[in-house]
Amino acid sequence: MKQFTVDGNTAVAYISYAFTEIAAIYPITPSSPMAEQADLWATQGKKNLFGDVPKIIQMQSEGGVAGTIHGAATCGALTTTYTCSQGLLLALPNMYKLAGELLPTVFHVSARALSAHALSIFGDHQDVMACRECGFIMLASSSVQEAADLAFIAHLGTLKTSIPVLHFFDGFRTSHEFSKIELPDYEEMFPYIDQAELEKFRARGLTPEKPIQRGTAQNPDIYFQNREAANRFYLDAPNQLQAIMEKAAELLGRRYQLFDYFGAEDAKYVAVLMGSGASVMEETVEKLCALGDKVGVIKVRLFRPFSVAHFLRVLPKTCEKIAVLDRSKEAGALGEALYLDVCAALAESGRGCIRVFGGRYGLGSKEFTPDACLAVFENLKKDEPKNHFTVGIEDDCTHLSLPIGNRLDVIDSNLLSCIFYGLGSDGTVGSNKDTVKIVGDNTPLFAQAYFCYDSKKSGGATVSHLRFSNGQIRSSYLIETPDFVACHNPSYLTRFSILSGIKEGGIFLLNCPWKEQNELNERIPAPIKRQISTKKLRFFTVDATALANELGLQGRTGVIMQENVLLPYEKACSLLKDSLTKKFARKGEKIIERNLLSVDSALESLQEINYPNEWKNANDTPILDAPKNEYFESFMRPILSLQGDKLPVSAFSPDGSVPTDTIKYEKHGVPFLLPVWIADNCIQCNRCSFACPHAVIRPFLIDEKQACPDGFITKQAIGVKEARFRIQISPHDCMGCGVCADVCPAKEKALVMRPATESMPLQGTN
Repeated sequence: MKQFTVDGNTAVAYISYAFTEIAAIYPITPSSPMAEQADLWATQGKKNLFGDVPKIIQMQSEGGVAGTIHGAATCGALTTTYTCSQGLLLALPNMYKLAGELLPTVFHVSARALSAHALSIFGDHQDVMACRECGFIMLASSSVQEAADLAFIAHLGTLKTSIPVLHFFDGFRTSHEFSKIELPDYEEMFPYIDQAELEKFRARGLTPEKPIQRGTAQNPDIYFQNREAANRFYLDAPNQLQAIMEKAAELLGRRYQLFDYFGAEDAKYVAVLMGSGASVMEETVEKLCALGDKVGVIKVRLFRPFSVAHFLRVLPKTCEKIAVLDRSKEAGALGEALYLDVCAALAESGRGCIRVFGGRYGLGSKEFTPDACLAVFENLKKDEPKNHFTVGIEDDCTHLSLPIGNRLDVIDSNLLSCIFYGLGSDGTVGSNKDTVKIVGDNTPLFAQAYFCYDSKKSGGATVSHLRFSNGQIRSSYLIETPDFVACHNPSYLTRFSILSGIKEGGIFLLNCPWKEQNELNERIPAPIKRQISTKKLRFFTVDATALANELGLQGRTGVIMQENVLLPYEKACSLLKDSLTKKFARKGEKIIERNLLSVDSALESLQEINYPNEWKNANDTPILDAPKNEYFESFMRPILSLQGDKLPVSAFSPDGSVPTDTIKYEKHGVPFLLPVWIADNCIQCNRCSFACPHAVIRPFLIDEKQACPDGFITKQAIGVKEARFRIQISPHDCMGCGVCADVCPAKEKALVMRPATESMPLQGTN
């Protein structure tokens, strides 16, 4: 076993590749990296457990993937795919066939929301819950380490049981989380394959030498009986899987059960759930038990077939009430799937005296925190707990939500937490990934990283959450009280509450061009000044943008900002350089050299600010006039300020519809550089306007007789009498990409990129 710092997708791909002979793939977020990694390894000639290079086939649709898997498994090939959401549902007809024909195969699913009232690319269990009747074994993982371990168990289990397996884990929260884990070598895994079962599967493969007919049509006289003929496979599966888990523990060093219980032996209140939320609940239960509460949590690993015996085996005899949490919504049902299963299990076993309450959480990657877990237990303690509740939102319409009370601090005092506010494509996320890999792979520390992306990708806000600890990190939720905050874009100071949760005495690093005290006094908003002073933060600034541009990195500040976190450690700098050399090897020596120079230059640019005590009394001043629009103020502004979690249910239309013509209110104001028009050089071709991907540059004709304000530069229009010409930029909509300057064909450029702080006053604010 070796330790690696990887994300959940890579961990699963590593294990599944070992057992795969054919993988049919079609990219869909957030499962795409699994398929991409497998495809890359196959291209590089990496061999699986059997000494062969798997055949990775990218199809033209999810339907093609499903058909290929069915065909390959029918012919006796070990077959795998990676999918989620609508892509998974498009495979559903073939999944019924795979299960009905008892064909071993494994689907690895980064579970994701389904498009209902709106599209969501983020995680919950709605997609896998839609597949629960198809006959697949369904295994749930709750962390990056578990995702790797249960992937191993899934591939062994499908051969042993002859039933296809759907192994799922939370999209983004687990699939894209970086964590330090242990992975076995392929040589260590090979002995665990049941060769007899493998040969039995191969012998069932369709070949011309042993013809057999499958997929017949059956009439009412025999279909029912034949459907029941496979019952024994499902009845045997739980015990077979538990046996595999016990055997796998010899290699993995971690013992899993179909249902794992954690908490007080004499617990009165028990939560039941699966996925990453189970890790959060486990962390909360540990804290509550230390405070004397009689609580516990059952982590569901085998959802289908649901084993009543194994469930009851771990349920404390003292349990009086159970809260079953589903990360799904089944509109119109008596309850969600896991809740109904638990109710049925207790009723059939004669333990119906235990009261069961169902709830929904975490849809579309909604945060599930220890505070929410505490609210679930507080609800159970009531004489009449709320049933069919929701937690993590404010439902002021149907009033199903549980109130979130006081904050529950479950964080280990040895844990260091950091938040980085970056701009999509500025290198922040990539650099943070490098950091956790460097720390995780080269020190005894455990590292975890999770990234919140804006759906706009490039140009949108990114928030990176990093944790470092001496022990295993189970906190599968965003950081609320960081020790360190870095702001990579000064425009965020007026848009987000970036310092609201930072610990007293923490560190704040700001990328900005302001070096003098008077500039900082003028530019930094009053709320930020008050937080810096009141919380007695150590405040550092660095002009990373200017340094990046000087080195030809075109505003990619991630490495510079990241290194200022690592720089106190000489070894870290050396490791960072090695990482950058490998990372940019394909892009040539120049790119490598520029990034290495940024490492050497970063520390020199860093300065600590000795801010005045008067900052704690700073007075608020308006930064920018807000648009006079009720929809913007009540709905868009909270979302743009990263406060959308606080919007109640009543703020939304039940059918998901929203007004049109509202993007005009969404002012970014994020670029470091803005285009400035040089009138004397302009040939009035208007190419800049055609090329601008954000539609923020427009040519205008102005009547010569019209009065213009001072500083409003124009030039004589070509081909239009008595008219003046001007190229106007909308600075608060511009993303600073520089495409306009690149396409300008003038001999001397008519558009040049200059610091926003200098050019913004020339362009106005609209």
